[in-house]
Amino acid sequence: MIPPEDPPVQDHWPDDPVPRPPVPDHRWLDEHAGPMVRPYVMTSGRIEPTRGKFDLITLVVADGPEPEGAIGLGPEHLAILRLCQSVLSVAELTGHLDLPVATVRVLLGDLLDKGFVSMQEPEPEADMHDIRLYKAVIDGLRAL
Repeated sequence: MIPPEDPPVQDHWPDDPVPRPPVPDHRWLDEHAGPMVRPYVMTSGRIEPTRGKFDLITLVVADGPEPEGAIGLGPEHLAILRLCQSVLSVAELTGHLDLPVATVRVLLGDLLDKGFVSMQEPEPEADMHDIRLYKAVIDGLRAL
């Protein structure tokens, strides 16, 4: 998105006898613009999901294909659904989306509320005897 053209820069101010250097051109172009939508806009200012805790090792999977024209879903929701066609952890989703963890948790809560995803919360630490879970988390973090 390119902002509207700036007015021409004056080399000096009226009534100012000292010439000033021209102001550099600060137009945003393509990928140099950076993120255009702030995370709090994506979540409507919410900082906690409506449902689910979503630890970094919580596993998430889409319950079906990406819905056509789902009302109330933004592009980030749809990106999560595309990524979650296979099981991913919240940490992996955060890395793929390049969004803050808190934002991803809120978006996942929205999808859980609408029935688009299922999640598997991690077991309490005392009950974790399966080394495969640790290996899966380590492999996921290495993939980031």
